[in-house]
Amino acid sequence: MTSLLALDASSSACSVALWMNGNVIGRVEHAPRGHTRRLMPMIDALLDEAGIARTSLDAIAYGHGPGAFTGIRIAAGAAQGIAYGLGCPLLGVSTLRALAHNAWQRDGASLVMPVLDARLGELYVALYRVEQGRLEAVMADSVMAPESLELASCSPGSITMIGSGVALMDRLSSEVRTYVGATLEHREPEARDIAQLAAMDFASGLITSPQEALPVYLRDQVVSSKR
Repeated sequence: MTSLLALDASSSACSVALWMNGNVIGRVEHAPRGHTRRLMPMIDALLDEAGIARTSLDAIAYGHGPGAFTGIRIAAGAAQGIAYGLGCPLLGVSTLRALAHNAWQRDGASLVMPVLDARLGELYVALYRVEQGRLEAVMADSVMAPESLELASCSPGSITMIGSGVALMDRLSSEVRTYVGATLEHREPEARDIAQLAAMDFASGLITSPQEALPVYLRDQVVSSKR
């Protein structure tokens, strides 16, 4: 039996999930600034509920960002520590990809634009399309001002926009807004989605070693490239 533990702390929510041969159970707590205190007890409670020991886990997954800087560092550190202790592989999953997965699975969306408020008047944004039962990136995870977002021509109303960045929708160009047919503003990345995506990546051999657990900030990468 394959089992995979996933955790996320990239937003105001703190979540953990366990994937076991296609079945997923999880827990979510809204604990702003309480991630460090709550994450490990939530993991222990989830494993107790499932009746499995940490030593039975085959892999650890975490939301590697983008998102709240402190939160994604906490998630990466916790995932790295557990993976080191167990000697098992690690999988980092994009929080934007997790949001896209959420809209696909819960709402049947086939073209999804996950957006997170990146502060400083910017968005974390990507575009994913469902192709042959998998999410494929149409536009890579990026950080930018809403006014700068440009998309290849899409059908009017074809995009489902999900995440806290929906609050900045009025700053998108009029052309991009015409592509948006549905909005899901109050959704946050969750470990359940990360677990399901990580299970697919694990089956494809897309794993890393514990020392490669790195938060993905995007904004830092953009600053570095400009320098």
